[in-house]
Amino acid sequence: MSKKRSTIFNFRPTKLFTEFFESEKASGIILMFCTIISLLLVNSPIGHDYLSFFHLQIGPYPLEFWINDGLMAIFFLLVGLELEREIYIGELSNLKKALLPIFAALGGMLIPACIYLGINFGLPTSSGSGIPMATDIAFALGILSLLGKRVPTSLKVFLTALAVIDDLGAIIVIAFFYTKNLIVSNLLISLGIFGGLLLLNRLKVKILSIYLIAGVFMWYFMLKSGVHATITGVLLAFAIPFHDGGKDSISYKLQHFLHKPVAFFILPLFALANTAILIKGNLSSFIFEPYALGIFFGLFLGKPIGISLFSYLVIKLKICVLPEGIKFNSIIGLGFLGGIGFTMSIFITLLAFNDITIINDAKLMILIASLCASIFGYFFLKVVLKE
Repeated sequence: MSKKRSTIFNFRPTKLFTEFFESEKASGIILMFCTIISLLLVNSPIGHDYLSFFHLQIGPYPLEFWINDGLMAIFFLLVGLELEREIYIGELSNLKKALLPIFAALGGMLIPACIYLGINFGLPTSSGSGIPMATDIAFALGILSLLGKRVPTSLKVFLTALAVIDDLGAIIVIAFFYTKNLIVSNLLISLGIFGGLLLLNRLKVKILSIYLIAGVFMWYFMLKSGVHATITGVLLAFAIPFHDGGKDSISYKLQHFLHKPVAFFILPLFALANTAILIKGNLSSFIFEPYALGIFFGLFLGKPIGISLFSYLVIKLKICVLPEGIKFNSIIGLGFLGGIGFTMSIFITLLAFNDITIINDAKLMILIASLCASIFGYFFLKVVLKE
């Protein structure tokens, strides 16, 4: 048993993984800071001007659109590149290594969605069932990093793999469940461009600019199709040649380049634009609304229950084994960190609801649930990792 366990998640972290972890850790801390700043500014005397700034028209769309639909496509491109690397040469390349975080992520998506849907069944707000399914990888890794050197590398890798799979799940949910008016002709043009890029990949064309320029056109037609344009980022990632994934591959170079602008510019800007929440009256005016309860219990309870329960079952059934250096209690702690929704949860909120009051209240509940999950997860792991 011990020999078998030692082969799972027992590795020396690559430079790219270390770089990714460090940037995500710093990004998580910056996101916390930006969220606090945004909340303070919007609820200050200059709150109206602060909100108006994000509604400034730039071309045919407001600044808020360019952040949420434009820059976030670059974020999804990075997610796609990370997912591609994990599948080809990372922790998801070996089925035995991949199964535990896959099942854990699956439980962490299904149970929160079921909790939300159970509370909101038959109501117009049932469309928000995708909100508590998401995990914010930057925040989660940021909180985990606060525990310092006591955190084994295998635990960092497990959380990273789980969160990347979780992101993929969120992307699939967005593509299939949050497309309202589909224009097939534009979708086919976008997918045609994607097919052309896959062909260039097969022909070993390694000129990055060709893929990026074509990606812009693919983004435009995807936007006009009704499917959320950020999906383009993930598709483009899988069209860009990976080859052996070494430092000379354009996939590696692009991923390396994108880490810092995404972590230190795009995600903080997204936080500033989307956590500008006016807090009016007292919390009791909305916290007992079905959608608010669904978000809170989905993230704070559904995530740890889903991640822990599915992990326990597959380990008990001997489908998977625990990674070397990880106790099952650590998986429970990571489950609470999985309840930090933030970026992806807010992103899905914008797609799920049209009522601005519900959107603002849902965002606030995401922040409350994520704060509770991060505090509880931090102290839970602090105790567990001392044992």
